[in-house]
Amino acid sequence: MANIKSAKKRILVSKTRNERNKAIKSAVKTAIKKVDAAVAAGDKEAAAAALLAATSKIDKAATKGVYHKNTASRKISRMTKAVNGIA
Repeated sequence: MANIKSAKKRILVSKTRNERNKAIKSAVKTAIKKVDAAVAAGDKEAAAAALLAATSKIDKAATKGVYHKNTASRKISRMTKAVNGIA
C-alpha cells in the first residue's frame, strides 16, 4: 500500500477512471450486439435505429478517450457495412 499522499490519490483516481471506462466499454459492446442481432434478423429499420444509437455511444467513447479514434471508426464502419448489406 502506498504511503505518499499523491500515490494514494493516483490509486483512487485510476480506480475511478478504470470503472468509468469499463462501464462505457460495456455499453458500447451492448449497443453493437443490438445492431448485430437486428442484422441477423434481417430487420433493416431496427438495425438502422440501433446503428444510430451505437454510433453515438462509440463516438462519445472515442471523445472521452476510452477508444482510439481509429478503433471507433473501424467499429462504426463495420456496423454500417453490415446494416447496408441487408437486402
